[in-house]
Amino acid sequence: MVTPTTLGPGEARTRLHELTVIDVRTPGEYAGGHLPGARNIPLDHIQRALPDIRHAADRGDVLVVCASGARSENACRILAENGIATATLSGGTGAWAADGHDLHRPQGATRATWGMERQVRLTAGAFVLLGLLLGLLVHPAFQILSAGIAAGLVYSALTNTCGMAAMLAKLPHNRPRAAELDHTLARLRDR
Repeated sequence: MVTPTTLGPGEARTRLHELTVIDVRTPGEYAGGHLPGARNIPLDHIQRALPDIRHAADRGDVLVVCASGARSENACRILAENGIATATLSGGTGAWAADGHDLHRPQGATRATWGMERQVRLTAGAFVLLGLLLGLLVHPAFQILSAGIAAGLVYSALTNTCGMAAMLAKLPHNRPRAAELDHTLARLRDR
């Protein structure tokens, strides 16, 4: 198994012309701003894209990015288990933008998009409030819902994974259109 490496935003910026950049965020997050030249392959589609990513890696170095680095680390681990050498961007697109580097947006992307972290915060907060309200108005046992969400958030922090984000990624607004993903994979093959 190969070991993924980490590039800082400055090093990634100087090498951007020679890297194949794969953004593993949802299409909505990608549309909100991504590294120049990045291809969008959401994390849950990495397995499907393995042959095309392997093809790109055979031709040059691959950099995997996400919002903060957690999803790209997961993607790099999956790719490493399949013998594909990759690097991840330390701190993700957040660190990239904080260093003053430009983020590109697709033409015609006018709809405001929420990042996955914001979607998770809204959903978790709504379920906690729902559990508390139902516990006050209907039956105290409904507070178990709030406790369950709290336990899930603690587990998420300890393991650096997020089951709620995985579930939210399956919603239609977070899914790539089949034609868009096919086009992205074809671009990787042609690289």
